[in-house]
Amino acid sequence: MLDGHRLIDAHVHVPLLSSLKPAWAEWARNFGRPGLLEEIWDADGRPIPAALDRLFADEGVDTALLFCEYSPKATGYQHFDDLLPIVEHNPRRFRPVANVNPHLHYPIARELRRQLDLGGAALKLHPVHGGFRIDDAALYPAYAVLVERGVPLIVHCGTSSFPGSTNANADPVYADTVLRDFPDLTVVLAHGGRGWWYDAAAFLALSRDNVWIELSGLPPKRLPEYYARFDVGRLSRKWIFGTDWPGVPGQAINARAIAALVPDDVVPLVLGGNAERVYAGLGR
Repeated sequence: MLDGHRLIDAHVHVPLLSSLKPAWAEWARNFGRPGLLEEIWDADGRPIPAALDRLFADEGVDTALLFCEYSPKATGYQHFDDLLPIVEHNPRRFRPVANVNPHLHYPIARELRRQLDLGGAALKLHPVHGGFRIDDAALYPAYAVLVERGVPLIVHCGTSSFPGSTNANADPVYADTVLRDFPDLTVVLAHGGRGWWYDAAAFLALSRDNVWIELSGLPPKRLPEYYARFDVGRLSRKWIFGTDWPGVPGQAINARAIAALVPDDVVPLVLGGNAERVYAGLGR
């Protein structure tokens, strides 16, 4: 708990460092807390579940969604199965999130079902790093599985500075296409349109009950600026707290900064309530 509220960090990366390109560790060192990689990862680059669990408890994080990523064109590989030892250490605090890449997984629905059966709380797609658009028909069997199981889709909706990224693939217009064909699919826009698409992301979230904005990678103090064309009090009811850890100074400081921006009755929704509603199996 943080200041009496359940805190869910809906965007966390804890990969094996050896499976990634050097730019990832450089990003974590540049934006994360000094010494964090040495504290949480061992000498072989493997995350230490107990150390991660202690740190997140100290930050007030009740639940963290752990991301994986199959993006050899950009960051490298963050394998789903590498997350399972962390989840096994404390399944109350940690939940994995599935990831597929249409260039690498076939049949894509089979691999998605495998990851969901192992506890995946959502499917995260990274079109910017993975090198695809989310309206690619090859992904449609995966969307059918999500609708069938009532599991949400998380889409990277923001620019990335990693070498090999294709930022045009983050355009939320492609999410609009997917929602036309799968109107019952719940979609979370990770990074909230960061870069060029804040207005488009906000419009989608306000115009559709099943679209949400996740705040990872966005400095809290700049949220009113990013969404200046919208009523923040209204828009914040569609926000989900996430940090993009380890690329942040800390979860508690970000959560408190966001709480200071929104109406009092919205604080518990942003920090945990909306995530409980959206993600599979996170309810109390």
